[in-house]
Amino acid sequence: MQLLVYILVYPILWFLSILPFKVLYALSDFISFILYTIVGYRKKVVLENLKMAYPEKSLNELLKIRREFYRHFVDIFMEMIKSITISENQMKKRFVFKNIDFIKSYENQKRSIILMGSHYANWEWMVYMGSLIQHTGTAVFTPIGNKYFEKMMLKSRTKYGAVFVKPKYARKFYEENEKKGLLTINALVSDQSPQLQKAKYWTNFLNVFVPVHTGAEELAKKLNQVVVFFEVKKVKRGYYTAEFKLLAENPRKLPEYAITTQFLKEVERQVNTAPEYYFWTHKRFKHKDKYEEWKELKS
Repeated sequence: MQLLVYILVYPILWFLSILPFKVLYALSDFISFILYTIVGYRKKVVLENLKMAYPEKSLNELLKIRREFYRHFVDIFMEMIKSITISENQMKKRFVFKNIDFIKSYENQKRSIILMGSHYANWEWMVYMGSLIQHTGTAVFTPIGNKYFEKMMLKSRTKYGAVFVKPKYARKFYEENEKKGLLTINALVSDQSPQLQKAKYWTNFLNVFVPVHTGAEELAKKLNQVVVFFEVKKVKRGYYTAEFKLLAENPRKLPEYAITTQFLKEVERQVNTAPEYYFWTHKRFKHKDKYEEWKELKS
């Protein structure tokens, strides 16, 4: 059944991927209208997230952000489909790294990097960086139900040399690379909500007191890798820039959770510049009232 679904759907995805961007975005507008106006996909979740993150904003302001978010939300999926056949020359024009020399400076020092980022703008196109640097890019991916689509997705994401690993193998994978002396840049998108029983640290994030992921910091300290934040900005539809900022050059010297806290501050600053480009459909604050429950779990 998986193969049959793939055989039926893949030609449609491939056809969409070869369409000009103008046509693709026209289709995106249509799908966005259907998703928002008729289907109403997770509209309540998005609005509740926005209300918690921006209590000072009026309802009209929040509704405007929500509507713009859905337009961008569908654009991202269209751009993911476009990635199947997009050329390197197109990527070079549409995704510009403003300070790639910052990463290259650590190539000369033979230092591997933990690259922390968020689900903002088009984080997926960061894989293009692999064509510009000597570091081998790595990232964790969530397996999908259809193995044929998973293979298609990985082929698209690895065309610039990146290596993807499943979550359950990630820590061992990173440790083995470090033992081998491989020069890697390990991307971790760490702004989602962790499972309550696995949470270790709570802090304010977008005006809500919630548990947050600390794995990137823990890995950086274990392997003593440089920690860098990547900030993606949407210049206009289909065009992005990425800029790097140092979070920690010697992570073992910093207090516990200092890196995680600074990372979240950077994400907040990024999101606040244009909230409509953040990924609001997940229940990011679902554990906000469970601090006491968490303490009992840990006791």
